[in-house]
Amino acid sequence: MRSALRGILAPTLVLACLGALIGAGPATGNETAPGTLAVPGLNRPVGITVDTWGVSHIRAQNSDDLFFAQGFTAARDRLFQIDTWRRDGLGRLSEVLGPRYVAQDTASRLFLYRGDMDKEWASYPARTRAVATAFAAGINAYVDWLADHPQALPPEFRKLGYQPARWEPEDLVRIRTHALGDNLRNELTRAQITCADGIEATKAFRKLEPAHTPRVPAGLTPCTIPADVLATYELATAGVTFPTPTPTPATSTPTATATAGASGGGSNMWALGPSRTASGRPVLAADPHRASTSAPSSRYLVHLTAPGIDVIGAGEPWNPGVSFGHNGHIAFGLTNMPVDQNDLYVYELDPADPTRYRYRDGWEPFDTVHDTIPVAGTAPAPAALRFTRHGPVIRVDEANNRAYAVRTVWTEPGTSPYLGSLGFQQAKNFDEFTRGLESWKTPGSHLAYADTRGNIGSTAVGMTPRRTGDGYDGLLPVPGDGRYEWDGFHHQDDMPRTLNPSAGYIAQANEYNFPPGHRVTPTHEWHPRYRKDRLDEVLTATQNATLQDSLNLQTDQKSLYATRLLPHLHTLTSPDPDTRKALDLLRGFDGIVSENSPGAALFEIWSMAVLRPAWLKKVTPRSAGNPWFFAVPDVGLMLESFTEPDTWFGPGGAAVRDRLLLDTLPAAYRILTTARGPDPAAWHWGGLQTHTFRHPLGLGPALGPTPRGGSHQTVQYSAYNPANLQQLVGPVFRMALDVGNWDASQTINAPGQSGDPTHPHYNNLHTPWKNNQTFPLLYTTTAIRQHTKNHLTLHPTNR
Repeated sequence: MRSALRGILAPTLVLACLGALIGAGPATGNETAPGTLAVPGLNRPVGITVDTWGVSHIRAQNSDDLFFAQGFTAARDRLFQIDTWRRDGLGRLSEVLGPRYVAQDTASRLFLYRGDMDKEWASYPARTRAVATAFAAGINAYVDWLADHPQALPPEFRKLGYQPARWEPEDLVRIRTHALGDNLRNELTRAQITCADGIEATKAFRKLEPAHTPRVPAGLTPCTIPADVLATYELATAGVTFPTPTPTPATSTPTATATAGASGGGSNMWALGPSRTASGRPVLAADPHRASTSAPSSRYLVHLTAPGIDVIGAGEPWNPGVSFGHNGHIAFGLTNMPVDQNDLYVYELDPADPTRYRYRDGWEPFDTVHDTIPVAGTAPAPAALRFTRHGPVIRVDEANNRAYAVRTVWTEPGTSPYLGSLGFQQAKNFDEFTRGLESWKTPGSHLAYADTRGNIGSTAVGMTPRRTGDGYDGLLPVPGDGRYEWDGFHHQDDMPRTLNPSAGYIAQANEYNFPPGHRVTPTHEWHPRYRKDRLDEVLTATQNATLQDSLNLQTDQKSLYATRLLPHLHTLTSPDPDTRKALDLLRGFDGIVSENSPGAALFEIWSMAVLRPAWLKKVTPRSAGNPWFFAVPDVGLMLESFTEPDTWFGPGGAAVRDRLLLDTLPAAYRILTTARGPDPAAWHWGGLQTHTFRHPLGLGPALGPTPRGGSHQTVQYSAYNPANLQQLVGPVFRMALDVGNWDASQTINAPGQSGDPTHPHYNNLHTPWKNNQTFPLLYTTTAIRQHTKNHLTLHPTNR
């Protein structure tokens, strides 16, 4: 292929193509930088138009070429990101980065799909294998082009000293560790709380919905579970930490503060029916909340057009298709539904032969896969990967004669995250949309729907185990001796769905929203309802809504947690001067957690950093210091205890509550006095909570710190590190779709579409994002032509 390219491309054409590919020579206005490139693997020419904001609009004459070009374009914009994702997921980091990453590679390989590949491909929507094959071939075509044009190699590869890898179609589906499995860490934390304070104390950890009282499974001894039992699992799912710019070892166990945001992530979405909008057309809005500190983001915008398909929106850059967007007929978005898809199993080992574990009345041997991990600069590292009948072994505790394994849906065919979205890319109505979701297995999700006929709807999806065994609810680890098993999975038809509700809108924010008494309980651990209640508060009062109203709601900073907690302060008094000043400031706080609000600064520091630890110490005295209490801040339970003080604190509970409130206020006030001076007018929440985008290798300038408003409980979501108040998770991607008037739709994807820190589209969206602005998600040919920055035509050529 390289010699063919050399023979086809004249030197001047190579330079023109290079400019179109990497943005050399910035275009202004509607100026274009046309180019053509001969690419082996295509059947017909494909046009790629990049608009002003960096979104690629790909037009092909058949679907194979379309997804080939999507892979090519994703590689052109995000090659280092997707190459790193592939190496991390397959356990091939050591191959280029050296022995430091052997432990991480070993952990990742434990969670690869290892089943029958024919069953794997058959578990996805029709033609997924063909789509994946074309997509991987497109990535490889760009990798091969770079081999001929090393001057265009992304700077990360030059810095680290290796070349990007070529892909196999199976690479897209075998990797599972980027799925949102939920609750495994919560199982361990609940066991630790049970050990320290008893099972009753776990009520202070997470609110369980529907109402439920967990029990310690028969045969489980919570106090014997090692504190580091999940270290291997967390290493497999943590992503990659590079040697620069920070020295944090990739093999270290993530701390609660470092991963607090990941645990606290979520999303919002809503769809407004025609009766609610000024235009008489539906509006669909979505803003997923993911880890937000790395540049580029985990979302990638693209427009895919070929006969039978014309879809635009965002997906993950290593996946074909899109999962948020529209196809000219229907619009779709999603929120995470925290389906409990993983469990921690505990095994007794045979004292006479620790390579066997107890199962029912006998002993079973571990299945062992002997693998070899290539390591740059030294000999390959052997790896013995052990599995039980339930899943990969992540810890062996020789001192206590125990082993621990993870049972997960990831070992089942068809569970590569988000690939199920290929089933509805061409849907034209709600029936086709829901049928297209039949093969969606991970992650657990609620999907919103709207169409040009004026319909709105939603449906829940996600592979949900049927657990059998006395008291087996997925909330605590269980013995792996056969008493606690999965008996298949609920069918997609068992999940609730809604079409054209009488309220005229649909809104979801990761809260418990299954109908009472529903036959499926996908989890007992949902997000607090504050965001959802705020959405309802605004949307029920909204008539003649515009698209801008939805954009404004996505940046709404009112905390219903604050407005419900603050009334408990109204009648309190204190002789302490700092306490009185704190009471005065908070009584004037309107609950809007804005960047410029002194009241928001005091409220967040007081309620999250001072009051909540003191409350935990009151209700769970021995386990209050567990850091995962803070990684998953279910403050609704604390607020519930203040509303029902006798239930939580015993007789005279109101006095206990009031003393707790008063005793914690002066400490918070003094924290801010020390940090920001004695004048509360200088206490701005955005001066404390900031956000910074950083390149994973420290290339290019950091983007920030940017003052940020919002909190865990606001629609404009912000999960911050409690140790330094840096925002870890938030909505760096947002979209609001005007269903039927598609060019009026708006989106943002910070800090930019490109992952190359030298590219103009690396950070061009950062300033609009930090100012809560968006740009048009253009769909029609006319609108795209008016905002074209450059154009590239891919031509087929013989190999």
